[in-house]
Amino acid sequence: MNDGKGISVMRKLEDMEIKEEGDNIVRRQNVEEQPFAEEPCNTQKRHNAIQLSDHFTYGKLLRFVLPSITMMVFTSIYGVVDGLFVSNFVGKTSFAAINLIMPVLMICGGIGFMLGTGGSALVAKTLGEQKPEKANKYFTMMVWTTLIVGVAVSVAGYAAMGPVSAALGADDAMLPECVVYGRITMIFNVTFMLQNVFQGFLITAERPKLGLVTTVAAGLTNMALDALFIAGFKWGVAGAALATGLSQSVGGLIPLIYFLRPNTSLLRLVKTKLDAGPILKACGNGSSEMVSNVTASIVGMLYNFQLLKYAGENGVASYGVLMYVQFIFAAVFIGYSIGGAPVIGYHYGAGNHDELKNLRRKSILLMVLAGGAMVIVAQILAAPLSRVFVGYDRELFNMTCRALRIASSAFLVVGFNIFASSFFTALNNGGVSAAISFLRTFLFKLSAVLILPLLMGLDGIWWADVTAEIFAFLISLIFLLAKRKKYQY
Repeated sequence: MNDGKGISVMRKLEDMEIKEEGDNIVRRQNVEEQPFAEEPCNTQKRHNAIQLSDHFTYGKLLRFVLPSITMMVFTSIYGVVDGLFVSNFVGKTSFAAINLIMPVLMICGGIGFMLGTGGSALVAKTLGEQKPEKANKYFTMMVWTTLIVGVAVSVAGYAAMGPVSAALGADDAMLPECVVYGRITMIFNVTFMLQNVFQGFLITAERPKLGLVTTVAAGLTNMALDALFIAGFKWGVAGAALATGLSQSVGGLIPLIYFLRPNTSLLRLVKTKLDAGPILKACGNGSSEMVSNVTASIVGMLYNFQLLKYAGENGVASYGVLMYVQFIFAAVFIGYSIGGAPVIGYHYGAGNHDELKNLRRKSILLMVLAGGAMVIVAQILAAPLSRVFVGYDRELFNMTCRALRIASSAFLVVGFNIFASSFFTALNNGGVSAAISFLRTFLFKLSAVLILPLLMGLDGIWWADVTAEIFAFLISLIFLLAKRKKYQY
């Protein structure tokens, strides 16, 4: 909000919490007087620094999660750059090929996101229990597991890219493009997984700004190389894949080097043996994020099959634009959830139920308000965004614009659903989190995209997301109400 009323509202929100802040001073002092044994410099609290142990007002909460939100929005924007360059400089067949193979690539990279979110929740809880040595060991296990699994996935993915592309329905024109893009991307998959892992851990380490700087550096690398490789050297989808892979290397290796060196954050890589217990626990806890990646990718493939049936290549291209735009808007919710999860996990580990209630209440209100604003913005920007991507084709432009206007109404509840799943991950309840994600991204969307086109034709595919998110909202609400007494939030 930029006007006087907006400033006044924020001031009133802060004033309402002055008493609450005072009531929590003693609690915060008690927490902060327990320094980590391994990090003497952490006993000297930095002025104006926001820490996991703090009580969070609206202002403090937004300041803490802002780097994560900015990081995710920037990630989504530079991810879109590939599509923009390919669509406008190479053509819609290549653009459709990238969108066809993209779900497979997201599944492979999603393993890192699972280890990052599940592992950071476990580490944050352990820090809240005042066990920093154990937290560092858990953190180290997650990083090395990512490296080992990443190499295996990359090799398998590279070898299988041809048959997988054919199985997805790539025709003779799209097949070589899918294979080239997929194989080059697989070469860099390890760094992509590391980038996903460190997104959560940098926040848990109280270094969200470093995560933002890393993401900006990766994004600028991707944009610059897209312009050079695609527009300058005319390397087509190969150039797009190479630009993406090199930018992922920046995003994955900078945090790795930071944690390998001595640092003043809450976390560092230490000597430890791999223990299956914490690793499996982190995987189970982060399973909702993996479920979300895998099921969303599978459903994305089904969407492409349906679109090829009802609208041909234009339908796949339109859906590609829709995915890019949805990712940009949803990045705000994802960034907020990533940024807030370590705080929730810390206070859960510390047994601070009052702060859990405070974080849950404020987060839900912020998600609902942001969702309503996004619906309005998306309706206004549907035509301009469609024109940027596919303005060169009138039929494709009209189809894409209609798709965006229909599907964007889901933003009203998307934020609530994303936060609900992340909230239970932060509480180390991977089962409930995975159930929400599975129902939301797979069962409800799968049913909707199969049934609605029979009733509404092509529009039924665009309405599928909206329908699925409404059902997911009801499920998320039921879980939040049912688990209140257990977690005392």
